[in-house]
Amino acid sequence: MTYTMHDALEVAKLATADIEAWLRSQLETIDIVNVEDDPQFQCRDIDLIWKTHNGETLIEIKGDRWNKTRNLFFETHSNLEKGTPGCFLYTEADWLFYYFVNTRQLYKLPMPKTREWFLITMRRFQERSTKTPVGSNYYTTVGRLVPIAVVMLEVPGVKIEQL
Repeated sequence: MTYTMHDALEVAKLATADIEAWLRSQLETIDIVNVEDDPQFQCRDIDLIWKTHNGETLIEIKGDRWNKTRNLFFETHSNLEKGTPGCFLYTEADWLFYYFVNTRQLYKLPMPKTREWFLITMRRFQERSTKTPVGSNYYTTVGRLVPIAVVMLEVPGVKIEQL
C-alpha cells in the first residue's frame, strides 16, 4: 500500500481539529495546547496538552481512515530505511487517541499500559508496511494490525467516544 505525504497530513490535520474541538466541549477542559510543531514535544511524540481541573494530560493523536478493517495500526518503525522507531514505541504521552476520521470514532488508549501489553503480545498480530513517496524517494512505515476487539478485551482502561 502506498500513501502520499499529502494524504497523511490531511488525515492528521482533520483528526487533530476534530479532537481539539471535542476536548474544548468537555466540561473539565480549561485549555488545550497544540504542541505538534514544538521540537521539545515532537521528540517525545506528543501532540496536545489537555489542561483540566485535575492537571495536565499529554496526548498523542493517530488519525486513520481504514475503519472497515476493524483493526488499529500500531507503528513499530516510522521510517524503516533510517531505522526510526514507530511513535507507538516511544511516545511519552499519557494517552494515545486513535481516531477514525470517516466515522468520527475515537479510541482512547492509556499509555504506557497499552505499549507494555503490545510488546508482550505483538508477535501474534500481522505485520504490514506502507510506502510513502517523498520527492523522488520513499520511506517505509511498518506496524502491526491489532484487532480493536482484542485491544478492548485485553487492555484495561481503553475508552471509546463517538465525536
